[in-house]
Amino acid sequence: MTRTAAAALVETLENQGVDRVFCVPGESYLDVLDALRDSSIETVVARHEGAAAMMAEADGKLTGRPGIVFVTRGPGATNASSGVHVAHQDSTPLILFAGQVARNAKGRDAFQELDFPAFFGGMAKSVVEVTDAQRIPREVAGAFRIALSDRPGPTVISLPEDMLGEACTAPCPARVEVRDDPPKDNLMRELDARLEAARRPLVVVGGSLWRAPDTRALAVFAETAGVPVACVFRRQQLFDHAHPHYAGDIGIGLNPALRRAVEETDLLALLGTRFSEIPSQSYTLPCPGTPVVHVHPDSRELQRVHPAELAIQARPGAFIAASGARGTRTAYIEALHTNYLDWSKLPHPSPGALTMGQVMATLRNLDDPEMIVTNGAGNYSAWIHRFHRFRRFGTQVASTSGSMGYGLPAAIAAKLRRPERTVVCFAGDGCFQMTGQELATAAQHDAHIIVLVADNGMYGTIRAHQERSFPGRVHATSLANPDFTALARACGGYGERVEHDRDFPAAFARAREADAPALLHLAIDPEAITPATTLSGLRDR
Repeated sequence: MTRTAAAALVETLENQGVDRVFCVPGESYLDVLDALRDSSIETVVARHEGAAAMMAEADGKLTGRPGIVFVTRGPGATNASSGVHVAHQDSTPLILFAGQVARNAKGRDAFQELDFPAFFGGMAKSVVEVTDAQRIPREVAGAFRIALSDRPGPTVISLPEDMLGEACTAPCPARVEVRDDPPKDNLMRELDARLEAARRPLVVVGGSLWRAPDTRALAVFAETAGVPVACVFRRQQLFDHAHPHYAGDIGIGLNPALRRAVEETDLLALLGTRFSEIPSQSYTLPCPGTPVVHVHPDSRELQRVHPAELAIQARPGAFIAASGARGTRTAYIEALHTNYLDWSKLPHPSPGALTMGQVMATLRNLDDPEMIVTNGAGNYSAWIHRFHRFRRFGTQVASTSGSMGYGLPAAIAAKLRRPERTVVCFAGDGCFQMTGQELATAAQHDAHIIVLVADNGMYGTIRAHQERSFPGRVHATSLANPDFTALARACGGYGERVEHDRDFPAAFARAREADAPALLHLAIDPEAITPATTLSGLRDR
């Protein structure tokens, strides 16, 4: 069958099950845009390539298959690198397709030319430039395999613009699937024996290779093996917070009682997670001498961050299915869960007429376990980590890389993927302004999300660091903000400003009922810098 390389690319995507791509259009891949027009694939047009890549990354989180993003060469590709970096650090399957200069112009510093391997080599699992049209189907399928295998991550394919119009007769490869190979029996027997002998074991879960059935099996495993389960930073959706075996999240603003449990455990089982800087509290955990079992699908990641007495290569689902551990530690597990409930209790005192505690209480009172929550980076997110009760898999879409601006693109991707669900995006005023123009994308594609902009007039996280390190010497962290509600309306959405606790529940209800993307501008007191301290409290330390 003869068709253009661009048409073969799109056909291969369809064969891999792709039903949606994200892009900012560019002249370097016009042939692909033309082929997409005649395909079954929905094309979502973003306003900035970084946001488009973040949307694709969020889609990859939600589906477990590579998110797909198309951008043009040079500035388009470099803009998209922020989303590629998220995919790298979050271990999310992603494929970035980027136009490139014509082959006869390569190496001449042509208009918007980019050295893709040099630029993306440190953050992508593979970077390929396809110069032969006949190789398009094979290279695209190969990118799927690489993105999904071992530790998932981003791949990059560069597309010279003159190659895309050439004829391609190569067939499309079969759909790429990655097997869940079982772990070695002898290692599982040793693990089960260690779990059964431990008095204070703690299972810590994270990573990206989970599916909904795996999380349900994890709950059964916790009950059968008699172990508590904690989640690492921004992977809280992996375990039902109402489950009596839930011990809390190990991230920023760690519950002191949970930290003591990590310090005192006699068997720390790391399942699917690398336990990197944030959960390890800047590599101070686990304590020296703590027996560690590390379970990860990528042999190159086993023990790379922390030494382990037992290392098992397996995906989470395969590991859980292979375990036969049995145990009962009722008092120990109850104490950890009670500590979590105390730590996340509402109402929580905070300065100001409108408090994040009231915001979190309103969401909790909805009793909507299927609601999806997204966020970017900022101190406001500490309220989500501590007080929101995640109940189901697929309800948390947040960047472990800590990328500002992530929440809004992620919410758009989530609403398009799960249109029947309520999708709530949390953003700080600084965070929102990184990608706020994507409200127009939400309106164009009928993604009726709810955006909560916590406005304290500053880059709050950096201000907090300033107050700790250079008290009284504030510089370059204050913000003069626009009228966010007017911006929402200008983009075709609903906007409302909220200034008092008593007004928030009704305002949120109106946002849910709006037949458009909705934004609530939350006037937050700058003193309310985190759930644990005030701005002046940091300054006075």
